[in-house]
Amino acid sequence: MTLHAEEWAALALSLKVSVWAVLLSLPLALAVAWLLARREFRGKALLSALVHLPLVLPPVVTGYLLLIVFGRNGAVGGFLADLGIVLAFRWTGAALAAAIMGFPLMVRAIRLAIEAVDPKLEQAAATLGAGRVAGFILVTLPLIAPGILAGAVLGFAKAMGEFGATITFVANIPGQTQTLPSAIYAFLQVPGGEASALRLVGLSLVVALGAVLVSEWLARKVAERIGRG
Repeated sequence: MTLHAEEWAALALSLKVSVWAVLLSLPLALAVAWLLARREFRGKALLSALVHLPLVLPPVVTGYLLLIVFGRNGAVGGFLADLGIVLAFRWTGAALAAAIMGFPLMVRAIRLAIEAVDPKLEQAAATLGAGRVAGFILVTLPLIAPGILAGAVLGFAKAMGEFGATITFVANIPGQTQTLPSAIYAFLQVPGGEASALRLVGLSLVVALGAVLVSEWLARKVAERIGRG
């Protein structure tokens, strides 16, 4: 399957956006997942609902809210623009939109991994002199590492396939903000673009299937590692 220059550009941008989306959201996803899995506090249900909100909101709504908040005239966007940071209609904005859309999947995968680890293991580490942070790093983190990787894979796949929020927030500018899904949509709008769209659809299927298979494999690794623990 030979890709044309515009198709390669869309693929390269999608990979760039997806990698940055995962890098930006993974530390926060880990912190939120631990909070939801290990702590009881007032407003926990509300936090969980807010985390999962991007999954149930229409992606266009999420993109529009991002445009309101992070656009040049938005409260946050205006402040960032004064610092020389522009997100709307830039690839960085696409990374932000993809990170938000994939965040719930990452949190869920990591939270399930943390909940599967017996808290008594951390308590045992504490009795041996390890602090809370050290106990988490030395005991829990190695056990949930496959879960973290599974969350990252799911977040990456979601970022690769994100369309609604991205096109609303950063538009569909070839070579600048045109990701794989946006390119497929654009090719379908012009006569003779079906062949290019079909090639990109094939790539999307390969990426999505690969992500699901890797996620399932990592999930089994989590179960095996915790079972041995």
